[in-house]
Amino acid sequence: MSISEREQKVLDILESLGITCERYEHPPVFTIEEAKQHWSGLPGVHCKNLFLRNKKGNRHYLLTIEQSKSADLRALTQKLGEDRLSFASAERLVRYLGLEAGAVSPFGLINDGAHEVKVLVDEDLKGAAHIYFHPNVNTATIGLSFSDFERFLDYSGNSIRYISV
Repeated sequence: MSISEREQKVLDILESLGITCERYEHPPVFTIEEAKQHWSGLPGVHCKNLFLRNKKGNRHYLLTIEQSKSADLRALTQKLGEDRLSFASAERLVRYLGLEAGAVSPFGLINDGAHEVKVLVDEDLKGAAHIYFHPNVNTATIGLSFSDFERFLDYSGNSIRYISV
């Protein structure tokens, strides 16, 4: 399987930041359940990423949590002082992160030049030695250290907030 332009852009940025990662190819996956079939033997925390918007649609959030956790959007709405949070549309996902459903990842922040998306990271992820994400495609997974993930987030220039989910 060849590396797509979308994925290569992520790998190039990570390399430019001195971040090493491990890459694993797999068939296209669209859900956590499908992805789990390809994670055996990969030690570390596998994440899911939810792209959310507020009621007015003028604020967008990328929530990163451990894959087995559920996100209580009502509780999150209160924590953030928002009017209401819901999942953003596929059109908004393309517009703000340049991604398609099934490939939502913090690495989509490289496509948010205006830094409009606010990043929410579950505090429980801080203790992870390795953390895994799609590299903006759903045909591969990359693993990196949590400290390198934080370096990438700093590079993104987006607002980052650690929260308890």
